[in-house]
Amino acid sequence: MATNERRGLKGVLKMSDRADRLRELVSNVAAAYFSNTHVSPTEIAGVLDQIASSLGAVGEGAGEAAPRAAPAGERESRLTPAQIRNSVKPDGIISFEDGKSYKTLRRHLSSLGMTPAQYLQKWGLPSDYPMVAPNLSAVRSELARSMRLGRSAAPAPAPDGTTSSSRRKPRDKHVSR
Repeated sequence: MATNERRGLKGVLKMSDRADRLRELVSNVAAAYFSNTHVSPTEIAGVLDQIASSLGAVGEGAGEAAPRAAPAGERESRLTPAQIRNSVKPDGIISFEDGKSYKTLRRHLSSLGMTPAQYLQKWGLPSDYPMVAPNLSAVRSELARSMRLGRSAAPAPAPDGTTSSSRRKPRDKHVSR
């Protein structure tokens, strides 16, 4: 009977060691994540839960990990209009995926394997949500105007007001009477 008690005690020690190790890993991952990402104080508990469930799922069956991840996804998609407004800055758009600022979200999203439509749907963003920072959009627009992109093929007027074309107007055909 003493051997059964020892085996049970070993199991308890292993569980305690595993819980301590999990806490240590969660604190290390959370410290690294929070040092590189802006997270509001109200979201910290959710991020810690998500990290703990992800690390706890390592070594467990995939069936147990999936239900834990679903509520975190639901929390992420609920954004307030103020959060959406504040994510668009003149020099960059803050990604809701990692909290970093990007001049263009399309390239960032493609590196994550997402399309802009999937991103808008996941986060519940309006269809007119910008994918390019406003300042970059203005620079591109001005460049396109200076290159006369989108204009007809008609020759540009010369500075003195005449057309730059040296072609003569074709004459009417001679009609015999």
